Amino acid sequence: MKKHDHHQDELFMQRCLELANLGRGYVSPNPMVGCVIVHEGKIIGEGYHRKFGEAHAEVNAVASVADKDLLKESTVYVNLEPCSHYGKTPPCVDLLVKHRVKKVVIANMDTHPKVAGEGIRKLREAGIEVITGILNRQGHELNKRFFTQIERNRPYLVLKWAQSSDGFIAHSNYDSKWISNEYSRQLVHKWRSEEDAILVGTKTVFHDNPRLNVRNGAGRDPVRMVIDRFLKLSDKLHVFDRSQKTLVYNLLKHEEHENLILVRLDEQNFLEQLLHDANGRGIQSILIEGGAQTIQYFVDQGLWDEARVFSSPRFMGKGIEAPVLKGNLLHTESVMTDKLWYFNPIHGKD
Repeated sequence: MKKHDHHQDELFMQRCLELANLGRGYVSPNPMVGCVIVHEGKIIGEGYHRKFGEAHAEVNAVASVADKDLLKESTVYVNLEPCSHYGKTPPCVDLLVKHRVKKVVIANMDTHPKVAGEGIRKLREAGIEVITGILNRQGHELNKRFFTQIERNRPYLVLKWAQSSDGFIAHSNYDSKWISNEYSRQLVHKWRSEEDAILVGTKTVFHDNPRLNVRNGAGRDPVRMVIDRFLKLSDKLHVFDRSQKTLVYNLLKHEEHENLILVRLDEQNFLEQLLHDANGRGIQSILIEGGAQTIQYFVDQGLWDEARVFSSPRFMGKGIEAPVLKGNLLHTESVMTDKLWYFNPIHGKD
């Protein structure tokens, strides 16, 4: 009996992950998925999920195969278990069964309740060999937003701030402009395009009057989320210009307008309610940009999954202190003159 070549599986699965990543920022709340079809060691078709509501990776990959007769002797590589239910599109598992593919190799099982092994079961019942767990860790990392939303019933939370070399996030008058350099700021705009929403507190909106959109680069604008408990902010500020969807979380009233929704929450468990509301709106990830008090609020509640902290060589001497974070330092990189630190929580909490 021929020994199975797991090294070859890993090479083709790596290609799946590369393809899947091309959908970043466009497919949420769906996962990022890539698919590669291999016949006698050669790729004959590939595809990825390009945009939410459009064809899934397996559909695009099968469509790219010139000679469909080869499918019954081919191996399909896909980083996530093929879907087995009707959503915006038909079940991908039915397509693979229809073409009687020889084998399917999968990185991650889909933990969504509507799938959860059902796709694998249907493939095996159809006589198709299924191998799972190839580059499982890398696949989970790619779709950590998707898995977090399903398994923790809330969006994936990314904290971001820039601080001076002596640990201040803004001057005493709350002016925080240009602590980081222009390359760091450009990177932040790229991050905004990759997350579903961006969240700030009252003081950040009042003092900075940010637009919270994507300007330095291509990509979609995130949903703007503003915490303004007592609705003190002027409607003349940029975040209320209705140029992109904006959610204002407060304690006073609920109102819905075009691209502007006031969402009333209770003071008790405010953040949990906010995340529950965002989750119900299909928001899979949130970039929390500030200010210091708002970020610390999430940290103290143990509500964060990742932190990205820019450290500038600038020395301020005094000002608004940066948030205090207890986490694992994953890695550090240089962004010209700035240092960028990546953290995750210790055992899931701060």
